[in-house]
Amino acid sequence: MSGWDEVIAAIGAAQQGHEGGREALLAQWEATAVDDHARRCVLAHYLADREPVLADEVVWDEVALREHALLADDALAVIGIPSTRGMAPSLHLNLGDGYLRQGRVEEAQLQLAAGLEAADALGDDGYGHLVLGGLERLAERLPTGAADA
Repeated sequence: MSGWDEVIAAIGAAQQGHEGGREALLAQWEATAVDDHARRCVLAHYLADREPVLADEVVWDEVALREHALLADDALAVIGIPSTRGMAPSLHLNLGDGYLRQGRVEEAQLQLAAGLEAADALGDDGYGHLVLGGLERLAERLPTGAADA
């Protein structure tokens, strides 16, 4: 995995709620080169989930999506994501959810549309169903008429 082991370990610690999990992710962020868009995308994605302040969560979600846009399609294959496009719906879902919670309805709608547009990259598996369900719930939470914008 050449360098990914530490990132995966930090993600695991953060997801399991270990004390210092967020700090481990931040340490990996600091140790990651600015041109290592794959690691930065993944780390930002998980850092967003560890942020207690909504504004900070949204910033990390925005970073994850920006880094994702710089990835080659096979950039995440080393960690089991054969096509980076398959990560896009989740990134758009998270950012859209954050925007909606901030009251940024139009931006949330744009993220929902982008997530749905990329949803064909999801597999017919638990992860795909989870993300699609999240996109559906985001659509339901948007004010009436926002989905028609």
